[in-house]
Amino acid sequence: MIQYILECIAFQLVFLVIYDFFLKRETFFQWNRVYLLVTYVLSLILPWIKIEAFKTETQVFLGYSEFLWNMDQSEVAIVPNPDNHFTLTWQEGIFWVGALLAAIWFIIKLWRLYKLRSQGKISYFKDFTQVLIPKSNIAFSFFRSIFLGEKIVGREYDSVVSHELVHIKQWHSLDLLFFEVMRIVSWFNPLVYIYQQRITELHEFIADSQVTKKEKSRHYEMLLSQMFEVQHISFVNPFFKSSLIKKRIVMLQKSKSKRVYRLKYLVLVPLVLAMLIYTSCEIESDSKENLNSTELKSKTLPYGAIEQVPIFPGCENSEDQRACFNEQIQLHISKNFNYPEEALKQGIEGRVSVMFTINSDGNIVNIKKRGPHPLLETEVERIISRLPQMKPGKSEGKAVNVPYSIPVVFKLDGTSVQAFKSGVNGETDYTPFAKVDEVPVFPGCENASDKRACFNDKIMKHISKNFRYPEEAQENGVQGRVSALFSISDNGNIENVKLRGPDKLLEDEVERILNRLPVMVPGKHEGEAVAVAYSIPVNFKLQEDNDQSSNEDSAKDYLQVNGGLTNEYGNSVFKGKVMDSESMGIPGVSIKVEGTNNAVISDFDGQFSIKVSEGKILKFQYEGLPEKRMLVSR
Repeated sequence: MIQYILECIAFQLVFLVIYDFFLKRETFFQWNRVYLLVTYVLSLILPWIKIEAFKTETQVFLGYSEFLWNMDQSEVAIVPNPDNHFTLTWQEGIFWVGALLAAIWFIIKLWRLYKLRSQGKISYFKDFTQVLIPKSNIAFSFFRSIFLGEKIVGREYDSVVSHELVHIKQWHSLDLLFFEVMRIVSWFNPLVYIYQQRITELHEFIADSQVTKKEKSRHYEMLLSQMFEVQHISFVNPFFKSSLIKKRIVMLQKSKSKRVYRLKYLVLVPLVLAMLIYTSCEIESDSKENLNSTELKSKTLPYGAIEQVPIFPGCENSEDQRACFNEQIQLHISKNFNYPEEALKQGIEGRVSVMFTINSDGNIVNIKKRGPHPLLETEVERIISRLPQMKPGKSEGKAVNVPYSIPVVFKLDGTSVQAFKSGVNGETDYTPFAKVDEVPVFPGCENASDKRACFNDKIMKHISKNFRYPEEAQENGVQGRVSALFSISDNGNIENVKLRGPDKLLEDEVERILNRLPVMVPGKHEGEAVAVAYSIPVNFKLQEDNDQSSNEDSAKDYLQVNGGLTNEYGNSVFKGKVMDSESMGIPGVSIKVEGTNNAVISDFDGQFSIKVSEGKILKFQYEGLPEKRMLVSR
């Protein structure tokens, strides 16, 4: 954002310099008006425009080799915290305070205008509304209203009204109001005030040029002889303003500019083109030459090879300063983390690898990051830039630069049971079917000795009974497995059905079947009724496939798991992904630590996270696929 603001101000400065040196003295007032409005808008838009044809790559030597990016650091996994408090940086605080003050000042101006109108005598005419102010010499217009002091009436009334009518007919108040709003948004930018000043001058020049076509000498004499008072309101068009009278007289005396001078406006074309080339230019920091480089900056040693690591504040007396450093870095990230709101809306998640250097002064410099989206990268950069100053690392007794890397994992509420959390109907948590103490009771299973097995059996029979292969899917040869994930609420109703399959036709059919499930006795956990998450696959096979091929396909299909054991806030956590034989993530897989009641379900991408110690056995179960058992090890 800082870069965007600086680019806007730089572009505005260039446009104003061109205007003041080449265009301001010409009598092409309407052209100049368009120039000022268009260039200001362009200055706001151009930094966002990137044209592929103009893109260039500027290679920058990073000084980091590939192995540093891939250092085996414990990743920091972060999920959005619904209880996060609204926070502002001090820069944001200053901006909003300034914008608030500017908005208040704008409201005060509107109030002054309202008071003038309420004090005056209002008369309605065909082209304008006249507001006559008692005992005053003021003269200005605002949209269709012309404010006149009663001392003016009878003196130069006709000339003043003719002048102000030009402002009204050409909607000059809109121009000023636009810049007034920009003054609120960009209160810190001095150029917006200059823009408004320039456009105000032009409005007067335009009005003077129109009126003097009929009565030039009379209008000229009036400017010389009168110095009326004016309300200092920046978004009105005052007839007489001391700072403008001299300029207006000079312009009235100036001869009309030659038409050929309009070619000056063509300078805008190469100027905008140059700005587009600049904004389209990209710094390619991930080029192969950079990544494959094995050279390091002078006096720079990798974190893993440094004799004395940088000392994080609070680790001075720690026995293992390296471990303390790693722990404090992770705590800092967790403490300062704020999941970007836009990333939450777009469902963006993933891992951001961040590399930075603690230089020989102990400051954080040269932050580099790789991630799935700029929103996540920007958040990580913000967090790392807030790291405190440290005691620098040392090698052979001398302070050196130390590069350090750490992965930061952004996870939406989609690991283990959290994958099924929802705000629908007030639900806040779900218990996996494999973990719940008392499973929901399907009608007809009340007296069953094994209610869990009866539930599974009844679900299968319900699907078989209500199953109907969509005709359009048959005609198009659509088949495959639909993974269904739903909950039995604490009221026994079927809710929050989520589906993943090869085609929407099949997904819709499964949803129709599940929505016809009856109301059940809700499951209970620790004596209380709870919402229970349940998953089941529904296979659609066309009739032309014989039973033998179907059995062969089932035999070939199996569960596979990728993942590993990590430390998270002092807990041993296994994070991974459950996939089928085609490496497609499977939602709703039951993952349980054997011999315990600790169980989770995989999220919609097959990902999961479960607390488990090394040496324990994880058991993976999914209806229709062989059970998988895995020994947890590092």
